[in-house]
Amino acid sequence: MNPVLSALAPVVVLVALGALVARLRWVGPASVKELSNLVFLVLTPALLFRTMSRVQVQDLDFRPVAAYFLAVLVIFAGTLLACGFSRRSAVLALATTFGNTVMIGTPLVALAWGEPGLVTLFTLYTVHTVVLLTSATLVLELAVMREAAAGGQARHPVATVLTALRNSLLHPVPLPIVAALLFAQTGWSLPPVVARPLELLAGAFTPMSLILVGLTLAATSWSVHWRGALALSAVKNLLHPLLVAAAGWLLGLSGVPLAVMVVVASLPIGANVFLFSQRYRVAEDLVTASVGLSTLLALGTVALVLSLAPLL
Repeated sequence: MNPVLSALAPVVVLVALGALVARLRWVGPASVKELSNLVFLVLTPALLFRTMSRVQVQDLDFRPVAAYFLAVLVIFAGTLLACGFSRRSAVLALATTFGNTVMIGTPLVALAWGEPGLVTLFTLYTVHTVVLLTSATLVLELAVMREAAAGGQARHPVATVLTALRNSLLHPVPLPIVAALLFAQTGWSLPPVVARPLELLAGAFTPMSLILVGLTLAATSWSVHWRGALALSAVKNLLHPLLVAAAGWLLGLSGVPLAVMVVVASLPIGANVFLFSQRYRVAEDLVTASVGLSTLLALGTVALVLSLAPLL
């Protein structure tokens, strides 16, 4: 089977399954919010801690990752400037930069480049979630504080920043990452009584997240959001890899490391963005439509980028 199709097919099937469940009314709209909380507050921390608890930062080469994040910085900051500083713009900025690197990226890179490609990919994993989700959390918390100040609940700017920093660290995303990285540096291993439940919870994250996307997608009005979804998908699927390739060229990178970064940048919008939109109750329908459309378009766009990767 074509490597792009084999990597994307499970994602499409799980999203479609969620949409079918919603159409059959096996899960109602009220339950979707509760399931979203379960994924965000329980499954996400388990996945993050389990993944990051085995990372030895000193053994990783971050040079190819620099090209990736130069492009991320341009797109993230550009989205905030274009849309204004708000919860909505922060979620949209995350949508244009955060890809489905776990479920699609791993099998795709493994099929295309094997072990050398996976080493580069796992180096990106080390900072991808830490940087993007933590940055998004901080921006969102600052936006929440700004909205509160506009509503007459003003506080000193320093107090606002400190409160936002506290809220962004004492959060279901950054907190397990920081705790796991600290644990990893001790050289210890998790005891089976802890490691096995974490493994089971982490394994449930991806299917549950994608089914949730499908559940919400079934109630999303495509006639209203298709233009916005197409714009976000174009930035994520095409502009992001183009900017990564340009950044890599400027940094003098070539070969497998740069090719892996460019292909990973072309991956569709990740389900974590949907969870953030649900968590902060902003742009939910638009993000849901964008995740679905970005994944469908990736059947063509990822194949295109993958075919051009050997030229890097």
